[in-house]
Amino acid sequence: MKPNRITFPLIILALGMVVCSPDCRAWGQKGHDVTCAVARKHLKKKARKKIDRVLDGQSIVYWSNWLDNASHTPEYAYTKTWHYKNIDADETYENAVLNPDGDVLTAIQAQIAALKSGTLDKEAEALALKMLVHLMGDLHCPMHMGHKSDRGGNRWQVQFFGNGKNLHGIWDSDILESAHKWTFSEWVEEIDTGGKPEYSEIVKGGPEDWGKETYMLATQIYEQTPVGSKLSYDNVARWAPVIERQLLKGGLRLAAVLNDIYR
Repeated sequence: MKPNRITFPLIILALGMVVCSPDCRAWGQKGHDVTCAVARKHLKKKARKKIDRVLDGQSIVYWSNWLDNASHTPEYAYTKTWHYKNIDADETYENAVLNPDGDVLTAIQAQIAALKSGTLDKEAEALALKMLVHLMGDLHCPMHMGHKSDRGGNRWQVQFFGNGKNLHGIWDSDILESAHKWTFSEWVEEIDTGGKPEYSEIVKGGPEDWGKETYMLATQIYEQTPVGSKLSYDNVARWAPVIERQLLKGGLRLAAVLNDIYR
């Protein structure tokens, strides 16, 4: 039976909504690719060689977005809550109620511990590595430290160039893509231009510290973007450099974590 002219567009629209749902994205595909490409650039020779072995020659960029899709399959449904850490407005980073199913911070810590244990077979090691490279990107996406009450900004409605949008989706992709229509490799070329002293400062601390830093940024975004805000060119100009910095931080810190694991 052939779909009629009404049914077919509706099917395509429905599929698009599934693929592009802001619940399953952080940074969008481009942002995760950039994060992993920055990290790949800063991998030490030994780490790169070991990672190539674990991933059968495929790079971490190849797997950067894998977990977004995998989390929506029955096999990996247990990872759905691992992409974010909800912290409501009446909570602090330290006293926020923990999700019993896990969050982005606990998931990152678990993958690092598993990879450092030396007890994983190759398949389990590859899985932990694929998860880690994605989750480190999520950790640096502000709305993934957003409020539980508005589902990380998904219910925080604003206007973006006159179109109804939610705050989560804007920070995942819209600002990034409005600022530059670069490929992920062009993004790396343009934002990864600092020196060793600056980068040494960026990678200080660990996931707990980096998560709190992202949470503080999310708090600032909420305060400066009330529900109903009308966002346009000036907001892109203001926030695009912040996103660029978050992508760079995520990549450099991912490289530092991987270099430590694969010494």
